[in-house]
Amino acid sequence: MSMNADIWKDLIIKNNSKIVFLIMDGLGGLPMPGGDKTELETARTPNLDKFAAEGISGLLDPVYPGFTPGSGPAHLALFGYEPVDFNIGRGVLSALGVDFELTGRDVAARLNFCTIDQDGKVTDRRAGRISTDKNKELCEKIRRNVKLSGEVEYFLETESEHRAVLVLRGDGLGGKINDTDPQETGKKPFDPEGEDDASRNAAKYVADFLKQVKELLKNDHPANFILARGFAKHEQFPSMEKRYGLRSVAIAQYPMYRGLARLVGMTVPPVPADFDEMWNQLKNNYDKYDFFFVHFKKTDSYGEDGNFDAKVKMIETVDGWSAKLRELNPDVLVVTGDHSTPALLKTHSWHPVPALLWSKKMYARTDSVTEFGESACRRGNLGRMPMKNILLIAMANAERFKKFGA
Repeated sequence: MSMNADIWKDLIIKNNSKIVFLIMDGLGGLPMPGGDKTELETARTPNLDKFAAEGISGLLDPVYPGFTPGSGPAHLALFGYEPVDFNIGRGVLSALGVDFELTGRDVAARLNFCTIDQDGKVTDRRAGRISTDKNKELCEKIRRNVKLSGEVEYFLETESEHRAVLVLRGDGLGGKINDTDPQETGKKPFDPEGEDDASRNAAKYVADFLKQVKELLKNDHPANFILARGFAKHEQFPSMEKRYGLRSVAIAQYPMYRGLARLVGMTVPPVPADFDEMWNQLKNNYDKYDFFFVHFKKTDSYGEDGNFDAKVKMIETVDGWSAKLRELNPDVLVVTGDHSTPALLKTHSWHPVPALLWSKKMYARTDSVTEFGESACRRGNLGRMPMKNILLIAMANAERFKKFGA
């Protein structure tokens, strides 16, 4: 159920409260065979456990129960946007994340450099997570050698590691094109096909582009082809400030999440080099903004790699980082993920995401939970709710809503 825009305007109170969302991408997990604890439950998290003991905990469904979300809709849900109504292709988010200025004539797609065998079947969807420098080298090679016919031009930009962004620019192009990524190894990439005339027109150029790239990279290893997904045209969403009265800033390293932040009008400082710089950006911007989106990516990456132990260590690293938040003493702190990425499955999953909410004034009713983990969160007073509602609860605890009705 969505809330009427006029109700938002009538209920919002602007004040000086601070809301911090600490997001570990792909946080939710599952026990490995023979074990009984998830990655989060295995990790030593004394700081997050303390926040959980002082606050309330629960589970969040990014879209609907049983739905496996992409990173785009999951993050939009975190920001309080109905993920179905505001769905956007990953290509647009990736383009915004690398500061590419999209126009109304553009169709964008997110690319993975990948490895294919002699039969054209995918053997590694991420080409061994090649370095960003190697990515830049390959993109430059493609730009020099691949040409499209007609009046359509393309732009190819490195995103990070194995990821890149493709933008087609021309008249009469549509973004309703299927992903070519089969999402698993042992299968051939799909051919691009459009759902309508404009998208079929664009798909024709995508197919030509892919054909040329396949020939050009055939002797490169491990990155000898590319997979495309998330085709979309750009559409600006209402900003966080317009929608919630929140002046917002994003502290994030990875391009896609910086793009998501820009999509909803957040200020996005320069890419922080490391976690220390992330802290400095948060501290230096603290007096200027109301809402702080702090994003850690590697929990998701290690989950996708099936590396349970590395994901555990990353969670422990973020736990140590989170101790600094006591210095800032935010009015509300939310710690959660955008979705679950169990190392057991090596991919996003449909499992609800553990979440804790800590409030300085403790308007939230504390519960008996004393540690941060899936099983403990299941018992928390926050309950199980749609992810899009967590921002509303945070705003209430920051005294940013007045009473509805008489």
